[in-house]
Amino acid sequence: MCVGTLLLLGIASINVLAADYEMILEDPEIFNDCSDAPPGALDVHGMFDLEHLTLTLDGDIVHVKGNVTTIWDVQPGDRVAASASLYHFERGAWEPTVFSMSHQNFCSVLFDEDQYWYKFWSQYVTNRNDVEKKCLNTPGTVLAHEPFDVKLILNNIRSTTMSGRYKMVVMFEAFDEKNLKRDNSICFEIRGELEKL
Repeated sequence: MCVGTLLLLGIASINVLAADYEMILEDPEIFNDCSDAPPGALDVHGMFDLEHLTLTLDGDIVHVKGNVTTIWDVQPGDRVAASASLYHFERGAWEPTVFSMSHQNFCSVLFDEDQYWYKFWSQYVTNRNDVEKKCLNTPGTVLAHEPFDVKLILNNIRSTTMSGRYKMVVMFEAFDEKNLKRDNSICFEIRGELEKL
């Protein structure tokens, strides 16, 4: 077998291999301010009143109990765009990775079973019908949750081995009826160490 064929087989086998990773959170508060937020951006407390929500970090599990109420100062007719991007802390700086996702109409996919936020969050919302009608762009919308546990596991990641400190930057932006972005976007981070399972 020639060297070129062996090289191609080696590359093909690398691309086929996949692994699962767990993020071990570094902060018991879970949500951190964005270290590089756009001007005018608010943190998670600008989107939700978290007074009636309890988040308890217990080792690698987050116990979630209670309700949140939307307080984001946007309009019910606004389109909500959402994105999440993974960054790796390397040589003293946060470097982007190839892992990101975004939706230009988040409200239409909030309860889509194939989405990560459904797996980790929205499947536990008990008043789904009300939330589907009002989404996150209607201040005063209550999202009632059944108690649930979250382990931040990323499945079937095809990449070179990932380890070390990472952060997920989550952004929500609202657009008015003229498709103009509102100034009060939402930005927060979830930080932790990635460990291969």
